[in-house]
Order: sequence, then structure tokens, then C-alpha cells
Amino acid sequence: MAHPRLGVLVSYLRTEEKLILANARERGIEVTPLFDKDLVLNFTARSGAASKVDVDVVLDRCVAHARAGYAIRTFERWGIPTLNTSESVQICDDKALNSIALEEAGVPTPKTILAFSLESALEALEIVGYPAVMKPVSGSWGRLLAKVNGPEQAKAVIGQKLELGSVHHGVFYIQEFVPKPDRDIRAYVVGDKVLAASYRSSEHWVTNAARGATSMPCPITPEIEDLALRACAAVKARLAGVDLIETPNGLQIVEVNSGGEFRGLMSTTHVDIAAEIVSEALATAKRADEKPGASAAASTR
Repeated sequence: MAHPRLGVLVSYLRTEEKLILANARERGIEVTPLFDKDLVLNFTARSGAASKVDVDVVLDRCVAHARAGYAIRTFERWGIPTLNTSESVQICDDKALNSIALEEAGVPTPKTILAFSLESALEALEIVGYPAVMKPVSGSWGRLLAKVNGPEQAKAVIGQKLELGSVHHGVFYIQEFVPKPDRDIRAYVVGDKVLAASYRSSEHWVTNAARGATSMPCPITPEIEDLALRACAAVKARLAGVDLIETPNGLQIVEVNSGGEFRGLMSTTHVDIAAEIVSEALATAKRADEKPGASAAASTR
């Protein structure tokens, strides 16, 4: 049986996407990068062919969250299975929805509160206690995070966010500041497996690889494996980078990142992550093809 045609939704080609494309081509898979800036998504069309999306499965590697969400939902409407699904991407790209899903599933996470005004945000900060962390509900790479040590500093940060005027900046995502080592843990999940994990160490409290943190090998303990897989199940992700922190009360999940970068992780493991991702994309196409009614959906493509 021929391989399904693979589309890779991208904003631009990073190291990870180049490895994914190269692996697919080495395996004789027809693979096409789908650049978000070039998409023309015709909602009245009955298939992706009219919008030059003539593939059998799409792998989401897009870094523009809004573009990815709209594109993936459109692909699904056309009957094209995606990794991850639009539902999962929506949850993972919104820290508030992420936290709600984890909390509902009983996954241990830092105490988190939402507020929508200066007054309610200050009240929320008093509940979690100072110092506290304020984050945008949407964003990556540790950007726009703020650690506030008291009410006056909090008022300054909140005031600045309100001045920005964005809808997202009017939502205050407030999280307790958890004492932890100068590191966090990134566990990489593909399908039903935790492929690898790394410690991300930094002198800054934001231990994010994009902010200069260094990656070191981390053994995949039963606790890491259990929490990472439970977290992915909670947000319905089959491809994710899961961020964990070591706390005085054990490991906690900070968030689940749909897709997730793995360049730093590659230096800590011998696992071919790109190859595993391609295999999961092929498995996604196969599962979709085996669903009842799949042949009818395929006929519209």
C-alpha cells in the first residue's frame, strides 16, 4: 500500500521541520510543506484541492497559533486528518484552556486563577500569594512573562497590559510562583510514548530553551512518564512537548505545548524524534482511513 501524502503546515522551516521533511523523503513519502502565509482557504470548497492542499494528512508545525487553528479546522472540514486535531491545538494554544483541561483531569498543576480587571487581578494575586507569575493566555518561548513581588509592581504590570488594548491582554492569567531548582523538565510525547526528556537549566527563573536555557539528559522516570501521558490525554494531544517542574510536593505540569520544538532535546537523546513524528503522522492517516464513513470523506478530497 502506498504511503499517504503528507502535508506539513509551517510558518517557516526550522531545524525540526527540515529534519521531518528529510526523513519523510528518505522513506519515499510524498511530502509537501504548506506555508501558512501562502494558504488561500476557500470555505465554500468541498476539498483541499481547490486551495492547493492536495494531501492525505497534515502535520501541524506552525508557530502562528491563530493561523494554525483556522487552517487545521478547515483541513478537518475537508476530511483531511491532522496531527494534532483542531480541538487539541485550541486547548494547547490557550494557557487558560490548557489549565482547565489539566485540572479537570486531576493532573497536578500550579495554582492558577483568571481575572479580567485590575481589581479582580489584584484580588487573585492575594489569593495565590506573592511572588506570583503573570502570563499571557497565548504565547510561546517564555515571552511576556512577569514575576510580581507585590501589589505595586503588579499594578504596573497590569496597567501596561491594559494599555496594550488587546483582547488577550485583558485576560489576566495568574499562577503561583513555585520554588524549584534552576531548571524545568521537557518531556516529548509522540503517540502513546514519552520519547525523551531533558532538564532545561538557567540562572533565570524562566527556564525556557528559547531564553537561553541549556538542555541536559533527564531520565524518564515512571512519574514523568505517567504525568506526561496523562497531561497529553487531558488536552487530547498526540504530539506534544510537556513542561514539568520539580516542587516540594512532587512533579507538577506547567503546560502542554502542541507540537513543540525538539532541537534542544536532540542533544540529550539518541531517539530519532523526527522519524517518530513522521510515523505518527502516517498512523494518524491510517486511523482516519479505518473509521466508519472514511471512504465517503476521502471521496471529497
